[in-house]
Amino acid sequence: MRPAALLFDFNGTLSDDEHIQCEIYQEIFAEEGKPLGQADYFAELAGLSDPEIVRNWLGEERPELVAERLSRFQARAADGSTVGPAAREAVRYAAKRAQLAVVSGAARVEIESVLTAAGLAPLVSLVVAADDVEAGKPDPAGYIRALELLDRRPDEAVAFEDSEAGVAAAKAAGLRCIALEGTVEIDRLAAADEIVGALDVELMQRLLG
Repeated sequence: MRPAALLFDFNGTLSDDEHIQCEIYQEIFAEEGKPLGQADYFAELAGLSDPEIVRNWLGEERPELVAERLSRFQARAADGSTVGPAAREAVRYAAKRAQLAVVSGAARVEIESVLTAAGLAPLVSLVVAADDVEAGKPDPAGYIRALELLDRRPDEAVAFEDSEAGVAAAKAAGLRCIALEGTVEIDRLAAADEIVGALDVELMQRLLG
């Protein structure tokens, strides 16, 4: 059955920015006296919401650091450059054939600024951000909320993810999940229904016709 809705994770999936996220957290955590290695970021933190990343690494809630992370990200990526040509083309193709949503642990302003700059905001029906749910991935709350707002059953939608936590969230919500290579080791994406190398038009054609 052709899906009626496509639900995209943001960081590392629709927006090729996990390297930027890692660099920013390395800067912030070094300033806090607890340096973060790249391997540790991708092994332990990638795919979690910003508050959870800070809490997991520093052992406490630090909302001012979450705000600082957002500020630094906006300075580096709000121009939309992290959404590549292939992903933009894929979204444009898909938007003519299905409802599109972004389900992410990122802040709404971060997601919307990048989508707007990339020219994709008018094509996305719904954004469910960290601001909208109490628990981040791997909790399925974001996906469940998106399905409710789109008025879709899980079997009518497909999720796209790049992290272990994201795949777990999508599957816990009853969704078919396609995982994108590049952020974590492929074996950590094994729970996904399918693993692909790129988010592109060819993938959308296969899913949507």
